[in-house]
Amino acid sequence: MTPTPPLFLLLLLSLTGAHATVDLRTAAAMAAGLCKTRPTDLVFIIDSSRSVRPSEFEQVKVFLAKVIEGLDVGPNATRVGVVNYASRVKNEVSLKTHRTKAGLVKAVTKIEPLSTGTMTGLAIQFSLNVAFSEAEGARKSNEISKVAIIVTDGRPQDNVKEVAQRARDAGIEIFAIGVGRVDMSTLKQMASDPLDDHVDYVESYSVIEKLTKKFQEAFCVSDLCATGDHDCEQVCISSPGSFKCACKDGFTLMDDGRSCSACSNSATDVVFLIDGSKSVRPENFELVKKWINQIIDKLDVSDSKAHVGLVQYSSSVRQEFPLGRYNNKKDLKDAVKKMAYMERGTMTGQALRYLTDNSFGPGQGARPGVTKVGIVFTDGRSQDYIGDAAKKAKEHGFKMYAVGVGNAVEDELKEIASEPTGEHYFYTADFKTMTQIAKKLQINICQEEDPCECDSLVKFQKKVEDALQALTKKLESMSKRIALLENKIV
Repeated sequence: MTPTPPLFLLLLLSLTGAHATVDLRTAAAMAAGLCKTRPTDLVFIIDSSRSVRPSEFEQVKVFLAKVIEGLDVGPNATRVGVVNYASRVKNEVSLKTHRTKAGLVKAVTKIEPLSTGTMTGLAIQFSLNVAFSEAEGARKSNEISKVAIIVTDGRPQDNVKEVAQRARDAGIEIFAIGVGRVDMSTLKQMASDPLDDHVDYVESYSVIEKLTKKFQEAFCVSDLCATGDHDCEQVCISSPGSFKCACKDGFTLMDDGRSCSACSNSATDVVFLIDGSKSVRPENFELVKKWINQIIDKLDVSDSKAHVGLVQYSSSVRQEFPLGRYNNKKDLKDAVKKMAYMERGTMTGQALRYLTDNSFGPGQGARPGVTKVGIVFTDGRSQDYIGDAAKKAKEHGFKMYAVGVGNAVEDELKEIASEPTGEHYFYTADFKTMTQIAKKLQINICQEEDPCECDSLVKFQKKVEDALQALTKKLESMSKRIALLENKIV
């Protein structure tokens, strides 16, 4: 169980962020060490003009190192760059150079002050054109935040308002930190909105470290699964600033997106993979279509429950319709009846690969967190290798049923079927007896509650136990009252 941080710590965290409004959830996550930083391209723009003494510049570098320590640094996480400026600008650390905290911190410690004027506008323009360029390691993705933290202690000798606006328009979030005799109006011209969150002031470089927490919190995304701030019944899967629920094997995620059911009569994605080779023959293919519709009749087809897709294969693979196109039984069954017979060969391995790589993909209507069921029908030996494709389907967590008729090879059916194999593969010698398989094949039908006497006895025992517990509580309450009365009498 995650310990709750003391109240004074939460208050302290909310104060150290200067003007920033601190989310208590974030503060709690920070205190408990459960905070991750969202992927960011971060560039520090640090003033090393002659007004910044060498000892003060060392304190700026300590501040940078401490902020870096709180980040998830890596090629796919946060990348950090450092631009040093005075009258000229120097790209000290490129976004693409260092991929570890240790390497970054070591590079920061080696930065030397330039000790000339204060061309802050030039530094922002340089950052926009160079430091945040793809050539220097900046990423194109809209999901990657771009952040600049400017630290300065004086009045710029050039214009900052227009260039800062261009940087913000380019999607760069700017934080402005002023020290000592800094010009506050200039800070406000540089910073992003809201200014209360993006402008900070400290009296001297000796106390700049107190802003460390603010910037750790600014980049913090709470791991809501780790903090327990979720209501998933079984499995919580973290994502930046959010989460999604899932269920253990054998359980299905319910419509509420939180609870799980041992019965799979909730949301299910079912795809039929049907052999349309020439050995099936047209009259039997019509029996196969009736068999499919017999199974559809048993499903709870709706927008929120069972979705059905249909794929036919022979020497090639053809999707008849994807998951979710039809959300009622009538439309589904009509679409099945219209399926045209392909004839030709029996490439079951190719068809299984299509099922795994395409049919159950989000682009084909499959729903995340929903049980995936594949029903493979064939009447003969595959003309290609099925082993790898069959294995991959099961490794993806798909529940695979294999149904064979006539010349189908039972070893192949068993290879396709999920465990326990005996419950997931079926064979009959005659197409006309396929209806018996449809009756046995239980995809998402919950077992009816068994009304036998033994079950009634269990329920009766439970009622007795509940009554005894209630009686025990009443007796305990009465005992306490008697004890109080005895004390008063004495």
